[in-house]
Amino acid sequence: QVHVVESGGGRVQPGGSLRLSCSVSGISIRPYTMNWYRRGPGGQRTLVAQITPRGSIFHPDSVKDRFAISRDDAKNMVYLQMFNLDYADTALYHCAVDGEPYWGQGIQVTVSS
Repeated sequence: QVHVVESGGGRVQPGGSLRLSCSVSGISIRPYTMNWYRRGPGGQRTLVAQITPRGSIFHPDSVKDRFAISRDDAKNMVYLQMFNLDYADTALYHCAVDGEPYWGQGIQVTVSS
């Protein structure tokens, strides 16, 4: 059975930083592209980070230069380092195995003063 568990969220002030972690068990993430999505108060889910097995990275313009995805295949972990957070980054963040029905329950990030 595959489990995806996110951690590291919480409340942070504008301009602050957080590091999200995604732990995967039940499969090796090594051959998979891994994604971070977020679902904001409006309910729309958007992709905020993607990393391929070879380490190619994508971030949309909305978070580029502020978010950084990384992976540690030996630990079966994926990370999302977030800098200079803004109110608009408030959302439920999910980690997912690309192309597979393996998603975490999500971790809340709230940016507030």
